[in-house]
Amino acid sequence: MADNALIHASDGYKKYIRHKKLVILCVIALCIVTALFSLCSGSSGLSLSEVIKCLIGQGDKMSNSIVLKIRLPRIMTAILAGILLALSGSVMQSVLRNPLASASTLGVSQGASFGATIGIICFGAGIQGTVSSASAITIYNPTVVVICAFVGGIIPAVIILLLSRYKTMKPSSMVLVGVALSSLFNGGTTLVQYFADDVQVSAVVFWTFGDLGRTNWNEIGILAITAVIMAVFFIINRWNYNAMESGMETAKSLGVNVDSVMVISMLAASFAASVAVAFVGIISFVGLIAPHMIRRFVGNDYRYLLPASAFMGALLLLISDTFGRLIVAPVILPIGAITSFLGAPIFLYLLFKGVGTK
Repeated sequence: MADNALIHASDGYKKYIRHKKLVILCVIALCIVTALFSLCSGSSGLSLSEVIKCLIGQGDKMSNSIVLKIRLPRIMTAILAGILLALSGSVMQSVLRNPLASASTLGVSQGASFGATIGIICFGAGIQGTVSSASAITIYNPTVVVICAFVGGIIPAVIILLLSRYKTMKPSSMVLVGVALSSLFNGGTTLVQYFADDVQVSAVVFWTFGDLGRTNWNEIGILAITAVIMAVFFIINRWNYNAMESGMETAKSLGVNVDSVMVISMLAASFAASVAVAFVGIISFVGLIAPHMIRRFVGNDYRYLLPASAFMGALLLLISDTFGRLIVAPVILPIGAITSFLGAPIFLYLLFKGVGTK
């Protein structure tokens, strides 16, 4: 009897794991399908077979230029930025035990934007071009921008960490702190622009719109390396996040150094979001809604939630970018506006539902 119960429990657990793995595979498949659709979509009217020929090095010169120099870098940027933002949001929600936490709601994105603005204007790391909208701003010193964005993004993360550690705060209070910090950094960005010349201001304004088409392959390489390193780090800590889901005291009793995990994970999550913001501008709500959307299918087990959230973030950015390119083609709408229209209603839904307000 006991053996039968163990067999049923084992079968149930295997089915439980298969379901989560299947969800992740489905999201990955949707990412691939959406990426191929996006590669084929545009005014040039390339077919799927022509796109595939370009990808395997057998396309003609014009098709190669369109696919490999314009569309593919944009799609790779969407995937990598989506992964970074979603991972960042998922980890922040875990370590702060706040379902409303993300880079955009805690002021990290705005702080990173302020830092990047300092890098572009004060350190001359960005210039405005005149060839096309895709090249309206060029980050020719990405190291400076990333460092400045990281420093700016880390400040609100540290403030929230200190407040959550030394003062009892409700999850909703953390979001209010994030709103205040967002306002502070937005004001700082405006002040820096006030003392800049017209070209610098126009460059920063265009940068803050959010654009996936401004990155080159070197910058995509930086995004890729950052995404791999952050993903590996977060997955290594997956058991710590699972333990923290049961409460800080429970995690401590299981041997988790909660304070260390919180600080290091928040710094890593802020860095991940800051790198994404440094290259693509402010893209709101992806880090908030991607983990919530996928939780309904894989639950709170961070062994599966982290990779599922990452690919869901990539999928959301791919869909948003494709929509922004096609809705009023040939005009390309700013990706930041598209994700805001998508994320704001979901954010309001979470607030009215009472998530994170206890």
